[in-house]
Amino acid sequence: MKRENITFARSLRQTATWAERTLWKHLRNRGVGGARFRRQHGVSPYILDFYCVEALLAIELDGDVHGMPEQGKHDCRRDEFLTALGIKVLRFWNEDVRTNLDGVVETILRALERRAMAPHLIPLPEGERRPEGERRPEGERRPEGTPTL
Repeated sequence: MKRENITFARSLRQTATWAERTLWKHLRNRGVGGARFRRQHGVSPYILDFYCVEALLAIELDGDVHGMPEQGKHDCRRDEFLTALGIKVLRFWNEDVRTNLDGVVETILRALERRAMAPHLIPLPEGERRPEGERRPEGERRPEGTPTL
């Protein structure tokens, strides 16, 4: 992520809305479904409110400005971009967090469960380690220059 985006993401974390702070209390420390979420995570050129790398799941909290037509178009373009990367986007109104926090958390949990059952849409980079205990298929060679462990 570019330096200016890192600085911007940090400022967003420091000036989080009430809804973001409230939901973060539930998401942090693997609090929902054991999933690890990041706050204000950059997926260039965008910064996501919350993102779970393992499930390719983004959570966006929207305030009043997202009801404006121009912002709605921007949100659609953003969601299309993220979907093309295999990222599922869940959007909630800030008001939903205030009035139906349990329902919001339940929706996130259901999405995590569905995403865990689906194979990742983006293959691992060349040379990436396999999950512990999983062996290399017969005949597959280690990429040149990778150390043996």
